[in-house]
Amino acid sequence: MTTANNAKIVVTKDQVTKDAVANVLIKSTARLHMGFFDLHGGLGRKFGSIGLSLATPGIELSAEVSDNLLVEGVESVIDKVSIIAQQLITKLNINGSVRFNIRQHIPEHAGLGSGTQLALVVGAAISQLHHLNLSTAKIAALTGRGGRSGIGIAAFDYGGLLVDGGRASEVSASASKLITSKVPPLLARYDFPEDWRVLLILDANQPGIHGEVEREAFNKLPVFSENLAAHLCRHVLMQAMPALVEHDLTAFGFAIQELQSHVGDYFAPAQGGRYASQQVGAVLQALQNMGVACFGQSSWGPTGFAVFENEVEAEKHLQQLETMFLDSHLSWKICSARNSGAEFV
Repeated sequence: MTTANNAKIVVTKDQVTKDAVANVLIKSTARLHMGFFDLHGGLGRKFGSIGLSLATPGIELSAEVSDNLLVEGVESVIDKVSIIAQQLITKLNINGSVRFNIRQHIPEHAGLGSGTQLALVVGAAISQLHHLNLSTAKIAALTGRGGRSGIGIAAFDYGGLLVDGGRASEVSASASKLITSKVPPLLARYDFPEDWRVLLILDANQPGIHGEVEREAFNKLPVFSENLAAHLCRHVLMQAMPALVEHDLTAFGFAIQELQSHVGDYFAPAQGGRYASQQVGAVLQALQNMGVACFGQSSWGPTGFAVFENEVEAEKHLQQLETMFLDSHLSWKICSARNSGAEFV
């Protein structure tokens, strides 16, 4: 959007109105999925999650009204944007189309939520350009996102440290079918401490589990322990959340470690170990040996992460790691959290 004197106005998603617009630029960012805390589901809900919105890496997409669908920009996702857009245009019975330019994208299949963010920015662009006023949850439902975790959807709307309640399920009386709920509800959202820094450990040679392989992996995993699910829920509610409010990284990290170790071991048969990438796993072990409080793998990986009190600590540990893993194919990125949602410019 621009004013009469062409000065740019940056607004969050919640501030966007149905005013007439011919073009829009949307910026959203990656997220960390720090772990599920109830994989048992005995209380009628399953897959409660905790995660964090990151300032980088990000996705940037511009769009304008067009007679025909056209997608330009980052080649690796042109086909995906085309498919998402065409599905939405068809489902919403839109008269007209959109021209997209993907200027920047989040690494794919890395555990950083690129698929969800791509679907949401495409849907949000179509919604704004064609005055549909679609909620993020509605876009997620139309594009098949947010089936297990609501972290990516909440990150798009709000940013920050996010806790969702998983999805509800019930068995149909007429058929033994699992009926799943809408997007998992957001239970809590906190600003992440401004000084804390996140180190990302990226392995481009080892794609994370996704798509049909991910669905099959969940179907083949054994029943998760009810007692262990209760144990993890307690760590999220009575340790991670209050520790975050009090800016206690040690206590917060301990809670994340409980999730990472138990859930990582549960997923080990599907991903080949506690961590999807052996090299990332070796880095995380080195960080543990250094006494780092908070570290783990995001989602199915392979991306690993570690959280530090400030930039200086993050840089210091990164220098040590670069020396230790000199011959690896890993890459590194220090970033901060993002405490706001997607931007519409």
